[in-house]
Amino acid sequence: MKMKKAIVIGATGGTGAVVTTELISRGIPTIAFGRSRQKLEQLAAQLGHPDHLSLAVGDAFRSNDVAAASEGADVLFHCANVPYNEMASKLIPLGEAVMEAAHRLSLKVVAVDGIYPYGRKQTDPVTEEHPKQPHTKKGKTRLAFEQMIFSRRWSDAQAMIVRLPDYYGPTANQASYLGSTLEAIAAGKMAFFIGNMNVPREYVYLPDAAAMIVELASHDHAYGENWHIPGSGTISGRDIVRIARQTSGSTKPVIPLGRMGLSLLGMFVPVMKEVVEMLYLTEEPLTLSGDKYKRRIGPIPATPFTEGITATIHEWQKRS
Repeated sequence: MKMKKAIVIGATGGTGAVVTTELISRGIPTIAFGRSRQKLEQLAAQLGHPDHLSLAVGDAFRSNDVAAASEGADVLFHCANVPYNEMASKLIPLGEAVMEAAHRLSLKVVAVDGIYPYGRKQTDPVTEEHPKQPHTKKGKTRLAFEQMIFSRRWSDAQAMIVRLPDYYGPTANQASYLGSTLEAIAAGKMAFFIGNMNVPREYVYLPDAAAMIVELASHDHAYGENWHIPGSGTISGRDIVRIARQTSGSTKPVIPLGRMGLSLLGMFVPVMKEVVEMLYLTEEPLTLSGDKYKRRIGPIPATPFTEGITATIHEWQKRS
């Protein structure tokens, strides 16, 4: 399937920005949709104001806004997200507004999500067929989100869900565990690392993830299913910090945050309190199988951690 035109909802966020970049690099006419005209203009400037990029300002919670912006598109990338502390009340309404617009216009939908619905791992690595038995509030909300995306209500839309592990990269922001850590190290400031720094975990480099997501979107047979977007292996927090500090020249400390630290910080930053229930993923990491992608789509791009972390630090330094 050749994509005629794409719209990216949440185009200025961590995943939205790299998906937009990937679409533009493939020459696909793309609409970048977001709430902030200023942030959309910044994204357009970073991409060199390409002729095949258009900007649309709107509220993703309003299906009419999404539908109006999506005219002429055939694929919608749902990259918008909500803060941890607002997930229970806002995630489903956001998804429903997007799916209502997609249903109205008979669009294909690629919804970007994470690994929370699986709960604790029962196999290693975890395939797309792994049981979904979430034991956390956020996991249960995310499972309800999946059920909503694939609901028969949206019979005129075709959807897939792409699942990412923790991610990092130049566009990763405060919404990602590693984004704020690398940003602080790049700036030569003291940084926090969420979770155990000794346990190796899976991370995907966002430009690699975007390449896989856009490739999946161009295959008709991929819709109606869940897909894993695996990282390039596992790495410990200590090794991430070592590479980042070598690159930046920073000698400031990086402090690991466990349950107590996050609970204390949560008194001032509400979103941090919400991270506590997800700490099990930093103690019993879950690794995604990429076998289905390799078998049905093709090779998995896997930027080595040294290269990806170095590029991320350099990009943050360039911006500051």
